[in-house]
Amino acid sequence: MQEPAESRKWERKTTAVLKASAAEKVWPLLADFCNLHKIFPKLATCYQVEGVSGQQGLIRCCETPPTNPAEESTVKWVKEKLLMIDPIKRCISYEIIENNMGFHSYVATMQVVPTNDIDQDGAYGCKIDWSVVCEPVDGWRSENLQEFLESNLQLVAKTMEHALLST
Repeated sequence: MQEPAESRKWERKTTAVLKASAAEKVWPLLADFCNLHKIFPKLATCYQVEGVSGQQGLIRCCETPPTNPAEESTVKWVKEKLLMIDPIKRCISYEIIENNMGFHSYVATMQVVPTNDIDQDGAYGCKIDWSVVCEPVDGWRSENLQEFLESNLQLVAKTMEHALLST
């Protein structure tokens, strides 16, 4: 007997290509787990809650600015725990442990992968792969999760590339 569709986990993956940024330059931005707000403009803050920087078990809290400045309750927040960080494979995995955005049993993996694409200046690019497994989110279809991941990863990639080209 097959389980009901609403009880199945959602699995989604998206990729962003950074044509002018090498993997070894992008990786430190992604690996800086408690400074996500520096590469994700939708966040007001991201800070360490507990644990050791760069180590498994580190917990961060990320918050958006209030959508209505008169109401603090419009701030979206998430606490995430670093499950794995591998500088050789340029890969991190984390889980959402608390949030007010409706995510449950959410585990994500992000990896920076070099590409063979060379830009006009002879620099190699890279791509960021982001995969997520979670329980269905109330009020969303699985396509909404895909759109959420794609738009956010594209924004992060654009911000990273701009920051790296500016230095």
